Amino acid sequence: MDDDAVVDWTSYWMKTAPLPPRPALEGRAEADVAVIGSGIAGLSTAWELARTGRSVIVLEARRTASGVTGHTTGKLTALHSAVYRKLCDTHGQDAAAQYAQSHSAALAHVRETADALGLDCGLEDRPAFTYCEEEGGVADLRAEAEAAQAAGLDASFVTETGLPFPVAGAVKASGQAQFHPLEYLRGLAADLTAHGGRIFEHSRVTGLGRGEPHHVTTASGATVTAGTVVVAAHHPLFDHALLAARLTQHRDLVVAGELPEEADPAGMYITAEGGTRSVRTAPIASGGRLLIVSGEAFTPGADEDVAERYRRLAAWAQDRFPGVVIRHRWAAQDNASTDTLPLIGALPAAGERVYVATGFGGWGMTGGVLSGRLLASVIDGSPEPWAGLYDPGRIGPVVREAAAFLKAQWDVGRHALQDRVRTLGDGTRGPVGALPPGEGTVIRSGGRPYAVHRDDGGRLHAVSAVCTHMGCLVGFNNAERTWECPCHGSRFAADGTVLQGPALEDLEPKDPESLG
Repeated sequence: MDDDAVVDWTSYWMKTAPLPPRPALEGRAEADVAVIGSGIAGLSTAWELARTGRSVIVLEARRTASGVTGHTTGKLTALHSAVYRKLCDTHGQDAAAQYAQSHSAALAHVRETADALGLDCGLEDRPAFTYCEEEGGVADLRAEAEAAQAAGLDASFVTETGLPFPVAGAVKASGQAQFHPLEYLRGLAADLTAHGGRIFEHSRVTGLGRGEPHHVTTASGATVTAGTVVVAAHHPLFDHALLAARLTQHRDLVVAGELPEEADPAGMYITAEGGTRSVRTAPIASGGRLLIVSGEAFTPGADEDVAERYRRLAAWAQDRFPGVVIRHRWAAQDNASTDTLPLIGALPAAGERVYVATGFGGWGMTGGVLSGRLLASVIDGSPEPWAGLYDPGRIGPVVREAAAFLKAQWDVGRHALQDRVRTLGDGTRGPVGALPPGEGTVIRSGGRPYAVHRDDGGRLHAVSAVCTHMGCLVGFNNAERTWECPCHGSRFAADGTVLQGPALEDLEPKDPESLG
């Protein structure tokens, strides 16, 4: 990769369209609806509801749209890799058609909203491609093209694309789009507040008192009283029905650099080959294009050298797009349901009028907009036609996906067992004394596991290695300098501060000098 000193670790979207700061919630507040999370799902839901005349409060743990949405690739498409053949096989043709219709409707809704609000959000029409370079993948993509077409997409199988290298075949879907997600949400948030909506930042929700009305509590002790609560915080908080057991976590890396206008591949591309590679470009002020490449998906906390993954991804981008100089890198985390479909609707076992939106499988831009429209329709008493498809309480499809569900549970159990074996063994994943600057490891001291990190200045920092969600041991991400849980994807800063749920509490700090 290019010199790290000149690579910006801030996502391009957050760098070029920072949203205005909002105050933290203090004391007590009341609203018809409390929305937890300010990504595209949360803000879309809040915006839809505010425009019906309801009072809405949005609670964000950090900064508005700074989570998954702020680190996306910004694709707006209903062609989700190779999903349609799988949907037909596991859920049936009608379900595949509803999936295509609902995501296509979300894309159309973004176009309509951007036009109605006059948003300059870099919205560009682009075809989407799912491609393969190996001949062995052609038959599957031909079948996927047929399934996507049968589901209602303007899809076809092609052998020519705008990529600067040959492909063996690809599914092409016309009429798709891409945008600057934070420019879009900046406009949406402004219109939300114009309709009386309130957004509070640095207001991490830690409690939900169910009742009539509900009481939502933040880490500072502030409270929102609301008749309806929407959990749109990436992961289903207050998960009494254990939806987490139906979700798998993965983290994707992103690198980006400038290309001349004439090198633009004029499309959005994805392949499952080589650890997944996703490609798009975006317009930039210089008049060229920003090449955005993502891939190298891995389970958070389960990879010991994320920095090497970044190097591989950058090398691939520079090999396939000669001359590109990597200037940005970031990462995004997604979860997917074991039966492929997102979970959008009433949150099981959480009480009346508590809803959730999660499990977008890496396709959260249309998924988030879809969630906003669907949840608003359910709350308003006039559900969208596909409400049943995404119902979190569905049972039948989960049974048909039993193998994926059991694998997810096996992976969680395996991590938990390995953690205990390591902890009860010699206690180390690496000697602290030999720990180089920028690295981290888990050790045992006094029978307890601790996560130890040495910063660039050589100073040691230690926190409990036990994730505050369900007790799995965290692992160190040496590229982003974070502690991550391989069981359900919680992420913590090097000092133990929660960065991403489902964990609600920080890792307990420990004096590194006291570790034996």
